[in-house]
Amino acid sequence: MIKIAFIINPVSGTRSRISLPQLIDKKIDLTQFEVEYFFTTCAGHATEITRQLVKENYNRVIAVGGDGTINEVAKALVNTNVSLGIIPCGSGNGLARFMKIPLKIEEAIYLQNTGKPVHIDYGTINNEPFFCTCGVGFDAHIGNRFSKSTNRGFMTYIKETFNAYFHYKPKKYTIKIDGEKIKTRAFLITVANAGQYGNDAYIAPQADICDGLLDLCIINPFPNHKALELGFRLFNRSINRSEYISTVKGQDIIIKRKKKGEVHLDGEPAIMGKKLKIKIIEKGLQVIVPIK
Repeated sequence: MIKIAFIINPVSGTRSRISLPQLIDKKIDLTQFEVEYFFTTCAGHATEITRQLVKENYNRVIAVGGDGTINEVAKALVNTNVSLGIIPCGSGNGLARFMKIPLKIEEAIYLQNTGKPVHIDYGTINNEPFFCTCGVGFDAHIGNRFSKSTNRGFMTYIKETFNAYFHYKPKKYTIKIDGEKIKTRAFLITVANAGQYGNDAYIAPQADICDGLLDLCIINPFPNHKALELGFRLFNRSINRSEYISTVKGQDIIIKRKKKGEVHLDGEPAIMGKKLKIKIIEKGLQVIVPIK
């Protein structure tokens, strides 16, 4: 029997997940798997649980929640032989969408019966793992605002973005990517391992999660009348063709700014220092994905 554990964030997204074990028991192949369930109670709890499960020789840990829950579970599985499964229940579901994991809960559960493990890259920012994107600037600012909102969901994210846009001022940065120096004033800087933030908003349409490279995406200051066009380009996967964005691929990135401040890791907010060291770790995580 394959030992698997479901780590469930009971308040991810906009609905309670307390009844999920009953649904999983109906869909999971109990002739293959020995199943256990764990519910998180606070930020960081999923990582703590997962580290213990690795020690107990579980074969697979399935994160049931949003991008934050998936990040917490995944960072405890990097560089191990334990696979990550994903049941996406969040607002953005960036990694799930990029890896073609079904967004319907029943289909995502069934994928655990039929899927296969693949090795993907992951990134670190000041030694903290991320799997889709990390960044500074406007998107980090919005991630921080969204985390403090009492409402969840895509429309709340759009509302926070609109409310903050007209008050946000671009910042100055000094960047080194594989030794090449860039000085810039940027609206935002995103470092992408996968192509999208979530909700199919693609900041780096050409990113490959298995190529051993990160995509450094810089959105330069732009006139207000171009904001809707840039937003549209995020969702039709053409933002890399805008005159206001530059993208460079590399493995080792250093971003310097005038003072410590907001960053995001897979959309989750954090505060870090003036110097941000970002690098790629090749093939460091196993994820269960659909068989093509």
